[in-house]
Amino acid sequence: MDEFLIKNYSLITKSVEIVAALVGIICYNKFKNSNVKYFIYFLIYVVLIENIGSYTIYLDEYAFFSEWKEIIENTRFKTNHWWFSIFWSMLSTLFYAFYFNKVLKKKHYKKAVNYVTVAFIFSSLLYMLFYTEMFFNSPSSFIMVFSSLLITLIIILYFVEVLNSNRIIAFYKSMNFYIATPMFIWSIILTPLVFYDMYFNTSDWNFILLKWQIYLFTNIFMYTSFTIGLLITKPDYD
Repeated sequence: MDEFLIKNYSLITKSVEIVAALVGIICYNKFKNSNVKYFIYFLIYVVLIENIGSYTIYLDEYAFFSEWKEIIENTRFKTNHWWFSIFWSMLSTLFYAFYFNKVLKKKHYKKAVNYVTVAFIFSSLLYMLFYTEMFFNSPSSFIMVFSSLLITLIIILYFVEVLNSNRIIAFYKSMNFYIATPMFIWSIILTPLVFYDMYFNTSDWNFILLKWQIYLFTNIFMYTSFTIGLLITKPDYD
């Protein structure tokens, strides 16, 4: 099992992401007049950033990239931490803020999301400015934790609003529910792991495999939920 996970972790993760994006494309006409169309764009975006961000794997595995590997060997782009910090931790978080700002109805909830989002952008840029070396050479724990807190806040506000409205009657028929719930579970499970990133090295393969298993099954759950939601929900319930 461990050997299978080591060899196929990236492939399995990308596969569930691609399936969700393809289902989104197939279901696009159903949601083209609703906010869900933006989420479908986002799923396609995730596939792109995951595959482009895997350039470190391509450089190691394919000989014809050897020249490019030598070019970036002594640069800050040797690792892909910067890529995922910007395009996943930061931009994906901004997408969720944008998306649920459209979903939320109460103005004071929208304002709260906007204020915290601005604080997230400002603090993330300051982190990149003052901790540049850490930003390029290791996972940006500060950005990742702030990102998770913002997403958690957004989803809690969405849940509270649904609970206090008539939408609670048919909440399970809304695609927004199939976005918010798995994302909330994903966030509260994976955020604590950020504090153990210092142990993520080849000297402790037991921890590496445990972390990969948690990430893998959480990702499978989240993207499978997105896929199911796209298939069974209708835009009339947004």
